[in-house]
Amino acid sequence: MIEKLFPLDKNYILRQAQSSLEEQLIDRMIFELKRSYTFLYNPLQLMDHTYAKILDTFEFPKDRVRLIYRQLCGIYRYKHGDNQLELLFDGRTHFEKFQEDWSEALISYIQQLGQHEQYVKTMLRMTLLYDTETRAEWAENHCKAFINQHFELKVVKRQGELRLKVS
Repeated sequence: MIEKLFPLDKNYILRQAQSSLEEQLIDRMIFELKRSYTFLYNPLQLMDHTYAKILDTFEFPKDRVRLIYRQLCGIYRYKHGDNQLELLFDGRTHFEKFQEDWSEALISYIQQLGQHEQYVKTMLRMTLLYDTETRAEWAENHCKAFINQHFELKVVKRQGELRLKVS
């Protein structure tokens, strides 16, 4: 079953494009997270234990990052919810165009978020510096709340249905 985040979440081609790029863009999110950590906390790139662990870690539970990715997907669909297809004259399909637009938007989103210590710290706690499930769960909740605050959205759950609202 396809999960709708808001009542007018009907852009199925965009949702398919986002879904097809999920693994690739999750890897990009982690790459940008490493860059953000370096920029905020270690601009001289001095090699200490924490920095080495962040750079050298490639295996971690990706379920929590997947949730953040899907949250950003929903925010993008909400903010760019026009369901009207445009005429394309460059030979690309709408699916390909949506893939390109979504990739650019996600990279922009995570670079914006990466300028905030709270986002970087919570993402690190649930990925590269993962140690316990309870800490990762706490970090995930704080990360989701921060993202909603950053994009000025509010997630309301009523009658089992999630709804996004502009604050």
